[in-house]
Amino acid sequence: MNKPVASFIALLIAAALLAPAPAVHAAAPAARPAAQTPLADHHQHLFSPRIVALIDSPTIKEVPAAALVARLDEAGIRQATVLSTAYMFGNPSRKLEDEYGLVRAENDWTADQAARYPDRLVAFCGIHPLRSYALQELARCAAHPGLGRGVKMHFGNGDIQVDDAAQLAMLKDVFRAANRYKMAIVVHARANVGKKRPYGAPQARVFLEQLLPLVPDVPVQIAHLAGTGPGFEDPPSQQALAVFADAFARGDPRVKNVWIDVASNAHSANSAEATALMVKRMRQIGFSRLLYGSDSPTQLKEAWEAFRRLPLTDAEFAHIAGNRAPYLR
Repeated sequence: MNKPVASFIALLIAAALLAPAPAVHAAAPAARPAAQTPLADHHQHLFSPRIVALIDSPTIKEVPAAALVARLDEAGIRQATVLSTAYMFGNPSRKLEDEYGLVRAENDWTADQAARYPDRLVAFCGIHPLRSYALQELARCAAHPGLGRGVKMHFGNGDIQVDDAAQLAMLKDVFRAANRYKMAIVVHARANVGKKRPYGAPQARVFLEQLLPLVPDVPVQIAHLAGTGPGFEDPPSQQALAVFADAFARGDPRVKNVWIDVASNAHSANSAEATALMVKRMRQIGFSRLLYGSDSPTQLKEAWEAFRRLPLTDAEFAHIAGNRAPYLR
């Protein structure tokens, strides 16, 4: 299995690691009573038979919309943003026959699944923004009644580097098009971990200074607190998040339509120092711009319980639980 896929799987099975940490650390504090659960999970996925076959891992099983809604009900969560994983077919480490056909089929499958629960699920198109068909698929999704609300891009899985001039130029075209189509953007900004691509404050500044000004009219959701997960122990991601947190704290107009999701960052294996830093950055950003997400289609209840173990106030928990991104309203 190649490293980008392994990294992606690590995110999707993060819930398996949400149990209390081993005894080498002090026991994690008990979760507060979940008196209020989130209105929405802003970072969810469905797994089609095509994706299960592509990943080819015994830990990944098919997850249709019915299964996700059952988990939402169990967790007491009303809505979810379903982010198509069609971008995985564009991973440059793969050579697939009729790649674009697979991307279209995956996006359409995700839209069809979400349409079965129109008051519960909102589907986002998934694309690799550097592939030759990216703008074509974005235009198709924009016109699709089940995919027009937004687009998901995954810089890690796609081995996308914002400090590469040629790649940045193509990214700019996609961001401009998304803004023109009034499509919200969800982006996994963390560069590829397995290939040790550069990531940190310089790349976050490129995103802030060169990409965000191109999308002034649509919501932009930066996933995983600008990192990856599970957990918050990745120093490059911490450095990137500091750039965005500082922009929020000083009222930078470039983040006026930016939201940050917390998917898979709350984790029992986080050190006390990492947890304290995460909470500090969340408070700098402000709870009105934080979105709850789990990135786990099977362990939603457990993911919220893990998040509730963070040293936040009840008012802060209530604030993030009550947030809904503009594209869900």
